[in-house]
Amino acid sequence: MSVGGFSCEAQVQYTHWNSVGVCMWRILLVLMSIALPCEGFANALADGLAAAKRGDYATALRHWRPLAERGDAVAQHNVGTMYYNGWGVPRDSLEALKWYRKSADQGNAVGQCSLGDMYRDGRGVAQSYAEAVKWYRKSADQGFAVGQNNLGIMYDAGLGVTKDPAEAFRWYRLAAEQGYEPAQKNLGHMYFEGSGVTKDYGAAARWFQRSAEQDNADAQHSLGMMYEGGLGVTQHYAEAVKWYRMAAERGVGDAQYKLGFMYATGKGVTKDLVQAHRWYNLAASRQTDPKRRAQYTASRDQVEKSMTAEQIAEAQRLARADADLISQREGR
Repeated sequence: MSVGGFSCEAQVQYTHWNSVGVCMWRILLVLMSIALPCEGFANALADGLAAAKRGDYATALRHWRPLAERGDAVAQHNVGTMYYNGWGVPRDSLEALKWYRKSADQGNAVGQCSLGDMYRDGRGVAQSYAEAVKWYRKSADQGFAVGQNNLGIMYDAGLGVTKDPAEAFRWYRLAAEQGYEPAQKNLGHMYFEGSGVTKDYGAAARWFQRSAEQDNADAQHSLGMMYEGGLGVTQHYAEAVKWYRMAAERGVGDAQYKLGFMYATGKGVTKDLVQAHRWYNLAASRQTDPKRRAQYTASRDQVEKSMTAEQIAEAQRLARADADLISQREGR
């Protein structure tokens, strides 16, 4: 199990966690809730948001740039996001950094969090975990859940600060209690591993459940493991299959493998070698770790020995269709 959900301005990945990120429009909607200086600013921000949500980034930028240039911290963050992602403008990390810094310097919690991301990743500036921590802390101290979760990850990983699981747990909890699903998942992992808190499978399952119900794929996989193993919950194979399937359809390779195993063994579902081959094959095709890829491939090849040529062809067809759907969801 790993922790994740470590981004303010875009989806990123780091070896210590699986990135789920935070939806850009969720951030913009948070910003829209901040007290605004006048009705005209509010209307322009709202019009820009509406344009961005329908993919009309050029129009969004026309609404936001004048406000940003007049010093509105919300618009400054939004303009930075456009440059960060290359929405309506060429992708430009230096320009994104400039606008995030302007927003952050005015005390905007989301701008501070995004500026922390830039320092963490070395985008437009020399990488500095200590500087990232500084800005995450400013954001977290204002109660912004993403900043709190990110600060928790820094303490969890020992990046820019001395590794401190108890402090990581504290920040995860603050974000999780606000309903932020990556932090809920991370808190579940802390309870599962007994890191920064006494090990408690029941608490781990409850936090995984909260995150999973908000469609966090990694939490869905973890919850499936809890039900399969009877950890903190009553063992229930059908419930494990349900959560594994949700995560598998979202592209979590380990969940795809586990779903294949459930079909191969008939646990919580009718035994079905076509379905087992389908999910084993998909898991193997997406796995980058050589040892795990070999394990997944061996499991697929084992069930294949008991299948007809027609069954194998059908399983391969299903796996290809799954891969296409997952790639579409991931924007590939």
